[in-house]
Amino acid sequence: MPQLANLSAAAFFADDPGPAPELFPAGAPVWEGLRRLKAFFADRAYPAWTEALAPGPLTQTLVLHRPPNPADGPGPEVVLILGDQCTIAYDGVVKGGLTVSRDGEILAGASVLMAGAVLMGRRFDLGRGVLVESGAFLKEPLVIGDQSEIRHGAYLRGHCLIGRRCVVGHVTEVKHSIFFDDAKAGHFAYLGDSILGPGVNLGAGTKLANLRFAGGQIQIRHPGGSSDSGLKKLGAILGARCQTGCNAVTNPGTLLGRGCIVLPNTTAPSGYHPANTVIRG
Repeated sequence: MPQLANLSAAAFFADDPGPAPELFPAGAPVWEGLRRLKAFFADRAYPAWTEALAPGPLTQTLVLHRPPNPADGPGPEVVLILGDQCTIAYDGVVKGGLTVSRDGEILAGASVLMAGAVLMGRRFDLGRGVLVESGAFLKEPLVIGDQSEIRHGAYLRGHCLIGRRCVVGHVTEVKHSIFFDDAKAGHFAYLGDSILGPGVNLGAGTKLANLRFAGGQIQIRHPGGSSDSGLKKLGAILGARCQTGCNAVTNPGTLLGRGCIVLPNTTAPSGYHPANTVIRG
């Protein structure tokens, strides 16, 4: 597309390839990642452990352990262990503090699904050191990277790609979205058809709206004019280290360059905002 050199993934995320670099081909506008997301999940192979896990609410805590790969061959599949057979320390998940042991042996990289979490479907891929708390609702397909934390009351509505050391917090709803590593939506947020770049932090109550009142495909205003995203639903794309204050809102089709800040109780206008912009009410 003409006039879009500063709207590529590289412009928003620098040299960070994200949890799935193939979603962002060189030279394409950054929202191409969302256009490719469903195909990414459709083509993905999921761990066999999901075949042993019945969809619905978990009646007991489960530990998922993927032992290290032997030096000369592929590693074993994920092993399911009942939580009451283990000792679990829940400290500092995103800092690698989730610790699980059984019979005095540390189960390195074990992940924990707490009793009361709800899994709908079987297409789930959880990394090492992941915690899913009671009351979280996870709908397939879903990929969660190492040391990420899905807190009580989180609602992941499917086609969610969560990177490493991320937080999906209490009463936060996410659908068809991508979190780069270290992105956090900790409290009372809504993310529809959106991308959080590396190190992004959303203040409590942030809403990334994804659908125009008038309908139709979402246009992206930028210094070169306006471009058709080809998407009827497009929330916000936040570049590396962006922050929003409490109760901030972004209109559909909002693109924030690296280091932007949306102040509390502010609605960010649709379109492209250059790096390090401070958006005020």
